[in-house]
Amino acid sequence: MERITAEDRLMLWPDERWPQDVGALAVIDGRAFLEADGRFRLAAAQKAVERRLHLLPRFRQVLFPPKRGLGGPLWVDDPGFSIGHHVNVAQVPVPGDDTGLLRTVERLRRCRLEPTRPLWEMWFLPGLPEARVGLFIRLHHVVADGIAGVADLAAFLDVTPDSQAPDPPPWDPTPRPTTRDLITDNLRQSGTGFRHALAAIADPVGALRNARAAWPSLRELIAEEPGPRTSLNRVVGADRTLGLLRADLAPVRRIAQINGAKVNDVLLAAAAGGLRGLLQSRGEQVQGVSLPVYVPVSLRTRGTPNVRGNLITQMVIRLPISPADPVQTLKVIAAETARAKAMVRPSLGTTFRNKLVSAVLLRLIVRQRINLETADLPGPQQQLYFAGARLLEVFPLLNLTGNVSLGIGALSYAGQFNAMVVADGDGYPDLNVLTSAAHTELRTLLANSSMG
Repeated sequence: MERITAEDRLMLWPDERWPQDVGALAVIDGRAFLEADGRFRLAAAQKAVERRLHLLPRFRQVLFPPKRGLGGPLWVDDPGFSIGHHVNVAQVPVPGDDTGLLRTVERLRRCRLEPTRPLWEMWFLPGLPEARVGLFIRLHHVVADGIAGVADLAAFLDVTPDSQAPDPPPWDPTPRPTTRDLITDNLRQSGTGFRHALAAIADPVGALRNARAAWPSLRELIAEEPGPRTSLNRVVGADRTLGLLRADLAPVRRIAQINGAKVNDVLLAAAAGGLRGLLQSRGEQVQGVSLPVYVPVSLRTRGTPNVRGNLITQMVIRLPISPADPVQTLKVIAAETARAKAMVRPSLGTTFRNKLVSAVLLRLIVRQRINLETADLPGPQQQLYFAGARLLEVFPLLNLTGNVSLGIGALSYAGQFNAMVVADGDGYPDLNVLTSAAHTELRTLLANSSMG
């Protein structure tokens, strides 16, 4: 019996207002799946996906909330699972450029995932030039965080074009647990929690030491100086607008190494340049301004690299957006992230477990006016294939919540360093200004790499 964790439950509370879907947009060489008239061979793609589902149990399970007193939500097999509910095709409009591709993704993600079915879907998007096909996959954040999501995507891919997936084992959905099973499991879970509480009482010095060590990172979220009032500070609506950033990974790594930084610091430096350009174009103050940004921190250890679900927390980094030399900006950001990474960081699921404490902390967090999140995900560096079709590029899609109206997610893959910008649809009609300014900042940084 698999109950969802405290970290996973944290991904459910905003879902009523802000759908918590995460995912990726990829582009494949689609010649193996296109008929002579351009029609996409959907049945072949569905069969290729279905042959791998035994590697991803969550993709044939639904989230079941038991009645009061029977414990928290748990994963159960979906007896009515059908691949046709989850793998489909949508045509990219002529002329099949990036704009049309992104508008198609925006339209598809506007429809919520059906909660009575497994919480994922995959869309093939023909209509791109040179027989390329978009591939948009999304899943609910309760299923996986960014690192686990990359692992889920990789389950559908091969390292050679001629790999043949073995016949999958037969799948028979397991019946839902009985009320007696749920009561027994709930008592066991409660007993485990009680023992942990007793252990904390028995070692008050250790508990106090842990709380004291975690306080600086919690203070980042609730008690640091709030970000400045800008046009970014808005409650997120229902629509999204998207943009893309492309770069080569080798020079990104090189400029990071030259300046004692990490690849994620380069992403943050590009974000700082994009924000500067956007706010300047809106006539807002940037001189002497720094903007706080959420940066996820994985809690996965060597002992838990393949754990599904969510194992993340957040740190807050302040981005300097005053006009400055991009290399100097990168060095400032690298020093700031090194300081933040040195802190002990508790699980957000544990921190927000109590409803009363959650309500207070969330009010304090909103007051901090943090309107941007970024994520840099390490991806595979070898070329990958979907049922023989080469994976050409891939971009991660982040979720937005509350007043975090802008997100930038990057993924390294096969020598590429590509990012997707996701923004509140109503608040960023000028998102192209941000992506253009971020491109310029990144190109300037990489020019310094080539000179070095």
